Order: sequence, then C-alpha cells, then structure tokens
Amino acid sequence: MNDFLFTQVLTELEDAIGRENCSTKEIDRVTHSVDYFWLSRMWADRGRRMPEADFVVSPKDAQEVSKVLKIANYYKIPVTTWGGGGGTQGGAIPVAGGIVLDTKRMDKIYDVNTDSMYVECGAGAIYKHVEWAANEKGCTTMHYPSSLTCSTVGGFLAHRGIGVVSTKYGKIDDMALKLEVVLPNGDIIETSPAPKHAAGPDLNQIFIGSEGTLGIITKAQMRIYEQPESRKFRGFLFKDMHSAFLAAKEVLQKFKPSVMRLFDEAETVSLIKKIVGVQKPGAFMTLAYEGPKELVEVEEKIVLSVFGKYGAEDLGSEYGEKWWKEKITFFYPGHMLDIPQMFGTMDTIAPYDKIEKIYWAMKKAIETQFEHVKFIAHFSHWYEWGCMVYDRFIVEKEFVPEDPAEAMRLHNRIWSVGVRAALENGGVVNDHHGVGLKLGRLMKEQYGPAMQVFEGLKKSLDPNGIMNPFKLGL
Repeated sequence: MNDFLFTQVLTELEDAIGRENCSTKEIDRVTHSVDYFWLSRMWADRGRRMPEADFVVSPKDAQEVSKVLKIANYYKIPVTTWGGGGGTQGGAIPVAGGIVLDTKRMDKIYDVNTDSMYVECGAGAIYKHVEWAANEKGCTTMHYPSSLTCSTVGGFLAHRGIGVVSTKYGKIDDMALKLEVVLPNGDIIETSPAPKHAAGPDLNQIFIGSEGTLGIITKAQMRIYEQPESRKFRGFLFKDMHSAFLAAKEVLQKFKPSVMRLFDEAETVSLIKKIVGVQKPGAFMTLAYEGPKELVEVEEKIVLSVFGKYGAEDLGSEYGEKWWKEKITFFYPGHMLDIPQMFGTMDTIAPYDKIEKIYWAMKKAIETQFEHVKFIAHFSHWYEWGCMVYDRFIVEKEFVPEDPAEAMRLHNRIWSVGVRAALENGGVVNDHHGVGLKLGRLMKEQYGPAMQVFEGLKKSLDPNGIMNPFKLGL
C-alpha cells in the first residue's frame, strides 16, 4: 500500500469511528502483534518483530464495526479481531497486516436479567467484569477459566472456551443464548431469540468457534445461575489412571460434579506436589459438587462409595479447597511454565473407550521422537460419554534452540507429532483453546472432505477473504 492510499484509508476509518479510536502508532501496532501464543512471545523475546497491523481500530458498537468492515471490504484489507490477547494459538496475530479491530471498547453490560437468567453484554467485556455484574444480583456466570481476569466474552466465544466447572455447567457454547454479529460485508444480524428451536440450524454454532473468520461477534446474552447454597470439595489419590477413569465414568452416570480433575502420575509428583502439597505417588483427582445442601450431601455419599470401590484414598477436603483457591493463579507465569522454557498444551477430547489410548499414544510419540521433551497431562472436563485430556509438553530452556527459526521448527514438529497421534487414535485437533494459526494445517487431516462445509461458509460469507486470514485452516 502506498502512502497516499494508506492515508486515504486512515481518514475513512477516522471518519467512521473517530480519530481518537484509530492508531498507526508503533507502540499500538507492536502491542497488538504478540498474544499468548508461545511462538509469538519467543519471536519477540529473541529480538524479532512479529507481523504488525497497519491500523489499530477500537469501535464502540456493532454500527461502528459495520463501518470498519465496509471500508475493509472495499479496499480488500485483512481484518483481525483482538480481544484480550490471551489466546495461545496465535488466533489474534495479524499475520497478513491490515486492520486489527480491538473489541475492548464494546464492554458495556446492558442488562442482568434475573427473570430469564442471562446477562447481556458487549463482546469486548472482560469476563471477570461480567461475573461481577452477575454477583451484584446474587448470581454467577459459572464460567471460571484460567484467563477469567484478562480475556473477553468474544474471545471465549470465538474459540469455544471452557471453565473449571464445565462438567456441571458446560462450555461457553452451552452458556450463549443469543448473539449479535457483524458479517464481513457490514450487515448486522442477530441469532434466534431462543437457543433451542427447530427453525433451521443454530446460527449461534456457526459463529461460536469460528475465530473471527466468518464475522465479528459484538454482543451476547450469556446464561447466569443462582449462587449454589453449598459447595464441597474432595481430594482423592488413585493408584493409577485406569482406576480413576472407571470411577469417574460411574459417578457421571449418576450425577454431575461441577469440578472433576484427574492428574497423571507425572503431574501429581510435580505440579500437584508443588501447588497443592500432595506428597504421595499416584494419580490425584480433585472434585467439587454443589447445589442445595441436601443434594450435595447425597452426592458426597455417592462419590465416597463409588471411589472407595475403585481403591481411591480419600484425602479429605483440604486438598480440594486448596486447588479451588489456586484455580486461576495455578496457570500464571511464576507459578507454572513460562519462557524461556518451551511448552504447549495439546488438549483433545474423546469418548471413554479412546481417551486412555490417546494419552499413551501421545506420550509415547512425543517422548520417543524427541529427546529432552517431557509429557505430562491431566483430565479436566468430563461428560457422560467421555472426557478431555489436557496434555502438555515441556522442553527445559537449556534444550530450546537459540535461533528463533530453529525453535519454531522444533515447536511445530512436536505439535504435529502429538496432535497426529491424537487424531490417529480417535481424538480431535483441539478441545477449547481453538485452532488459530498454530493448528490450522491439521484441520483438513481431521475433517477430510467435511472441510468443504467450513470452506463453503467462508466463501459465501467472506468472498474477499478479509476476515482473519490463515486461521482455522481457512
């Protein structure tokens, strides 16, 4: 883009949303070039510049987003949506330059409706602020992910995020009732006023998980819940993971705990020992169950009976309560993993008859093909039909290549080997962190001919290909 055309586009953007809400400053372009994707942080840490946008814009509502997208479509300029920058898959990185559309001015809480039990909010609202708004009415969102305090409603919707009480309350897509979306051509649409209907496919599910490739979510109605009367915690130590899987599956045929997290033996003797204080070897599981006091007491009896049948050692409430207290700080730098280590979380989900096989296949593939790479895992989100493995690889700093290109090669090779092992054994590319730039190359390997459905939606809604290019395998 030449200087004259660049200035013309800038003046049009300034006219659309205000000069003070458009920036071409280097500091703003650099700030919006690095998210929590390990490669972006490593690249910058090694003194290299990440791809940067030409313009950083901050619209206040759907009408202003519409104006921006109409300008972008006319000039065929790429648009990358930016929420809190907390994504781990490079989904917010403007690899093709163009416009970064920062959503955080769209942070208004419009309504906390205790009749229909939802909060209506802008997609740029930090989720902790939405939680506080619900708390003021005696309610809660029941969405407590590790990035609760720094990521936006739109970011969670775009990547199908999940929180620690998902086993009882579901993922972010279960919590969304209605969306306002700006299509790539600038049209503003609303999805159905009710989330369950027979009036065609559910439009919510087209845009949730689409990572900004099909449009921009600008407003959402999210479910809220009454605060539970009682919440109890329990920690257990199983002799092995297999016994824990059998016990968890049996419990989930009877009721849904809010939290059920199982840590493999390697993570139990490292992370759990450090954070929670469990000193014994084995597979540690923490549970929480909540609701009316009488029901919670019954559920606790069921857990103790079932887990006892599978030889679990009851560690009491102390370890579970400590885990709950640290549920967010657990994942922050200084508490767990950070640069200069190389690390990644390859979360996949599968039915019960496949999940253990996937764990061992991924562990074998990574630890045998890569020297000095450690594989640990825990199982975080459970359903009646299966669960999700939060599988993590770690390369200590002394084994991470100094050259950033070589570090990228090693990082991408580990990811390819691990995810392909999951796919070959019945898993998926990703459960709730999204795909972004990191895993796009593997989408066709998962979906095969079915990928044409996504590509057809993309071609129809975004014929100029301006929306978040090179993400989600599109």
